[in-house]
Amino acid sequence: MSEPTQDLTVTGTAGAKEGAAVAASELLTRTGADGYDAVVVLGSGWAGAADALGVADIEIDVGDLPGFVAPSAAGHASLLRTVWVGAKRVAVFMGRVHLYEGYGPLQVTHAVRTGVATGARTVVLTGSAGSMRVDFSPGQPVVVRDHINLTGESPLVGPDFVDLTTAYSPRLRAVAHEADPSLAEGVYAAVRGPAFATPAELGLLRLSGADLVGTSMALETIAAVEMGAEVLGLSVVSNDAVGPVHGMLSADRLLGMAREHAPELGALLNRILLRL
Repeated sequence: MSEPTQDLTVTGTAGAKEGAAVAASELLTRTGADGYDAVVVLGSGWAGAADALGVADIEIDVGDLPGFVAPSAAGHASLLRTVWVGAKRVAVFMGRVHLYEGYGPLQVTHAVRTGVATGARTVVLTGSAGSMRVDFSPGQPVVVRDHINLTGESPLVGPDFVDLTTAYSPRLRAVAHEADPSLAEGVYAAVRGPAFATPAELGLLRLSGADLVGTSMALETIAAVEMGAEVLGLSVVSNDAVGPVHGMLSADRLLGMAREHAPELGALLNRILLRL
């Protein structure tokens, strides 16, 4: 398995994009593809959604691609599956790495950058998050309308600013609502983890306008937008973060919610991708 690309932590955004271009070239060579129409990143507990997403073509270990590292978090696999959804070829990452695993923001966003470097202009990011709204129920998928990046990190290094006003594409959000008119929208607060937020921290997040809290998505969105891709964020509610807590929170407990609903989440992704 290849080691992390060290230049990603030294040469900034330009170096990260160069590293992604090298990985993308290797990916296309290994899969025999001319390019990809979309990239999907499956978050915690979402791996089972891949089976309902579309017809599987090729599966490879991302550790065999330059610059990739294997996820260590539960519910994340070190695999990339290419899937046909109708006439669209989609690169599906079966897991991701996080800041709390000890990686930097440029490594955390390497998969998304690699997918975009293959030619994909649509990035679908999925994950699990705690809900800070009483009208959101565990197991419910929520379209991300915006995010609050509280990780203290950015995948961008350099003097060029990126406009994030419409980071979560209004067009893709409309497509998602066409696929399922019952979908709600919310603001995602990205925190570093791996500690769960305290009650006081959750109260502060609610005051800030956040509806969901999780440990991913924001940095990947920034990187994708900087590279010219449209982003759709879709998070499944893993737990009620503001109501009474019945038993101790644990990663396994929260993963179970996404795993339980994985087939229907995959079917939803399939309907969305078919409409692109």
